[in-house]
Amino acid sequence: MSSIEIKSGAEIVADLNHAFAAFKEANDERLAQIETRMGADVVTEDKLARIDQSLDETKSRLDRLALDLARPRLGGAAPTDHSEREHKSAFNTYMRAGETNGLKALEAKAMSRTSGPDGGYLVPTPAEKDILSRLAKLSPIRAIASVQEISTQSLRRAYSTTGPAAGWVAEADPRPQTANQQIADMNFPAMELYAMPAATQALLDDAVVDIEQWIADEVQVAFAEQEGAAFILGDGVNKPKGFLAYATVADASWTWGNVGYVATGVSAAFAATNPSDALFNLVYALRAGYRQNGKFVMGRRAQSLVRQFKTTTGDYIWAPPASADGSATLMNFPVVEAEDMPDPAANSLSIAFGDFERAYVVVDRVGIRVLRDPYSAKPYVLFYTTKRVGGGVQNFEAIKLLKFGVS
Repeated sequence: MSSIEIKSGAEIVADLNHAFAAFKEANDERLAQIETRMGADVVTEDKLARIDQSLDETKSRLDRLALDLARPRLGGAAPTDHSEREHKSAFNTYMRAGETNGLKALEAKAMSRTSGPDGGYLVPTPAEKDILSRLAKLSPIRAIASVQEISTQSLRRAYSTTGPAAGWVAEADPRPQTANQQIADMNFPAMELYAMPAATQALLDDAVVDIEQWIADEVQVAFAEQEGAAFILGDGVNKPKGFLAYATVADASWTWGNVGYVATGVSAAFAATNPSDALFNLVYALRAGYRQNGKFVMGRRAQSLVRQFKTTTGDYIWAPPASADGSATLMNFPVVEAEDMPDPAANSLSIAFGDFERAYVVVDRVGIRVLRDPYSAKPYVLFYTTKRVGGGVQNFEAIKLLKFGVS
């Protein structure tokens, strides 16, 4: 009977570096063949593709390990506050047996406006924090954006599109009026996101099972997948507005309210000569104040293309993570892999670069609710779990896109 080999983070990082070394060797061989034969050998191309796939698989293993290590454990420490202990106990009774009196009394006492028999009951605060912490690890854009908690229906923010009015003047000189400041009123509503895990009564009757842990395990991936897609592609209708859903313009014609882009110069591809120039143009399209905290966001297919690029000195511009909890880098900037970014195609916006903490805001309305439904899918008990979340671009200067097109 064979045993499954479980590797440590250091071993997986070593595997990744070994695979990238093999990738560089095969790619150098391919480039040499192109220079001498006017085309690469089919065997070499196939070898490079297989190594590239191995790189992706090893990176995925490293990502899964990092998530497991970073995932908080619910129930590991007992609540220290008396009200939290009361809420945890009442919530546990509601989840297992459907008894609501304890939760009703507690939430009436707290005068909670975000719960009730129609909308469900708030999960205990420690569980809510842990679910949000898990989402920060699983949802790539949430992990790099700014996150704002609210207790109302939406986040409203005034933003200066021209910068604060200012000027130089001597101590005794009159203060002339500066140009009028342009203020944008931005609104980010929180939309309802739901998941509906099911449990058997036997599971609920098992005292060993931590119900809060179970709920978190069931909803985290569902929430993260929906969020991940919406923060990138969402149209803003009953969901957050993704940064690719805004109007885009060539960076030379950029104005506030649009997202600027730089073109590769070739439809659906990078240029045949000096392909990495497009990436350098993308980086330097961003102002220096945003560039220092810049990150690349791209899908797996785009990342497999940029792995092949080298500088004029022969150094590869992509590098694997240096540790289990690190990220790959491109031109020394972190690379965030997001599956919902489009693959390179004609006029696709497949790579983003920016200071996402200043560019994009995720809005969380406080409170995750659960409504127990033992009737709709007998013999299973459904748990209608909801959270309210919104998002959108809050600073159009802090993000740029790479367009796989002529212009």
